[in-house]
Amino acid sequence: MIVHARRALAARVVLAARAVLALLMMLAVLIGVFGCSGQEEVGTAEGHGRGGRPAQRAVPVAVAAVGTGEIASYYRATATLEAQKEAQILARVSGVVEALLAEEGDVVTAGTPLLSIDNDEYRLRLTQAEAATANLRSRFERLEAMVAEQLVTEEEYEAARSDLASAEAEEGLAALNLSYTTVRAPFAGGVTQRLVDIGSNLSIGVPLFVMADFDPLLARVHVPSKEFRKLRHDQTVELVLDSDGRRLAGRIVLIAPVIDPESGTIKVTVEVAEYPIGTRPGDFAEVRIVTELRPDAILVPREAVVTEKGETVVYVAVAGGRPGEGGRPGEGETTGPVAQRRVVEAGFTDDEHAEIVVGVELGERVVVKGQRSLEDGDPLTILAGPGAVAQPDTTEQRDGAAQLEANATRDMTATPDTAGRKGTRPHRGGGGKRAGR
Repeated sequence: MIVHARRALAARVVLAARAVLALLMMLAVLIGVFGCSGQEEVGTAEGHGRGGRPAQRAVPVAVAAVGTGEIASYYRATATLEAQKEAQILARVSGVVEALLAEEGDVVTAGTPLLSIDNDEYRLRLTQAEAATANLRSRFERLEAMVAEQLVTEEEYEAARSDLASAEAEEGLAALNLSYTTVRAPFAGGVTQRLVDIGSNLSIGVPLFVMADFDPLLARVHVPSKEFRKLRHDQTVELVLDSDGRRLAGRIVLIAPVIDPESGTIKVTVEVAEYPIGTRPGDFAEVRIVTELRPDAILVPREAVVTEKGETVVYVAVAGGRPGEGGRPGEGETTGPVAQRRVVEAGFTDDEHAEIVVGVELGERVVVKGQRSLEDGDPLTILAGPGAVAQPDTTEQRDGAAQLEANATRDMTATPDTAGRKGTRPHRGGGGKRAGR
């Protein structure tokens, strides 16, 4: 009896424990269900989209409108600016430098005195020659009167005339040498070097000054012979100074009539008539000769064109709900603009613009900052350019503006992508290249 009672009690205890365990399990299930539901609601409130998928954060970008303009293909080469005239002024008589009348940097006109040489000896020689000439002229005049009366022979008369001519020549030579003691500028220009000092003892042929005519400046480039038919006299040329990046306008004034057989190039001389103060002969410049001009090309900022996986690409800001090729529908629609990846055909490029032959339309907006982190269909926040928000007024927009500037700085330090019909065609002795501008 006692054994039976104990077994019955143990069975009731086991059943009670099972009931409690089942109750705990049901409670845990209910807590899990309600907890997940709460998390889903919180997640939805924190930015989840339809179907529980996370909504994408808008990418901050800057955009620019597609426009039209003039762009050209050009041949480019480097050249050194040269003076049109340059000469070394030499001493034409010997003597001691008495005075310096010009200094380096002076701009002078033709005939301006530059230097004087002690001329005492040359003045005396001229006086001596003048006296000899006067004596012989008096003798010749007497013989000339006597020959009419046949008081002197013809031979005496001819000898007197010859002696007078010789004396007059000696007088002229003495006067010329005296004039050489004042050294004068042979043409208008600037004094670039002074090579002697006061008291220097000169001999004939000693260099005294170097002068150059800076108006105009010249640049000589060697162009491949295959570009010859694209060149003409008075053709406009653009030059960019290597020292400060300033742009100068020039024109072709001389095209060599022969081809250099060693380099296969033609020498072209470019004249630069106007240039800023401070430009000097010896400055390096990039010379750009237009070979083809397109006046009404479709243009985008050059930085809008990127290269991805061997393709030339631009990102276009389009209205939301218009995913491009390869878009990702189903991740939630957006009322703002989205990025549309376009594979384009690029034409000529210059320092600021790229021509788009196929791929964009006039008036569309292309991304010029922030595009390197974009993918097709990404939502956009436009912080600069057409359609930009007036002023970032939320924390997200202000963070986006900071991120956009950081991306722009990173893109500028990265290796630039190349696009368009632009390439280098080296040739012997030319040092130039033909590029799309």
